[in-house]
Amino acid sequence: MSPRGVATPDVRERLFAAAERVVERDGPGALTSRSVTTEAGCAKGLLHAHFAGFDEFVAELCLDRFAGTAAKAQALSGLAGQGTVARNLETVALALFDSGGPAISGLAMTRPAAALRIRKALEGGAPGFTAIQEAITGYLKDEQKLGRVAEDVDPCTVSLAIVGTAHHLLMTSWPGTPDPRPPMTRLVAALVDGNS
Repeated sequence: MSPRGVATPDVRERLFAAAERVVERDGPGALTSRSVTTEAGCAKGLLHAHFAGFDEFVAELCLDRFAGTAAKAQALSGLAGQGTVARNLETVALALFDSGGPAISGLAMTRPAAALRIRKALEGGAPGFTAIQEAITGYLKDEQKLGRVAEDVDPCTVSLAIVGTAHHLLMTSWPGTPDPRPPMTRLVAALVDGNS
């Protein structure tokens, strides 16, 4: 436990990682500001010292994880011509399910104030599903130029299918339901159909 008055390094990430562990271990119903700070091993008031409230914390957690996945998607452009198309796409798609993604997303949707903060941030340009979709589209176009994706494949439709399916699986998965990763992997493989 961090003593009072001592700076806690990387507070946001420490609290976010603790929240993910709580959700993965105990489910979204167990996530409270107290469970997060206890899991993080820090003072009980630390979360509220850095966030206006628990809804803001949940919203910021979701937005942070979306931004991380969007950054991975944007890095796809540097992978054109390397590895396999299916594997490159799968890495980005599956990143959405890392660290309790389905449970965290479901938690945000059950907290109207958090959901509203997320929507407003996304409308304001925060990276989310749209940024991921655009990055996948650009990557597929690059791979088409290299002849690794068939000319008759529509990159916009494929990226929409990947992102739309990921969104659906995130919103309908929770602890105890089947792992969403295998169907996501099968979808990616079907969409690129041996052109990787």
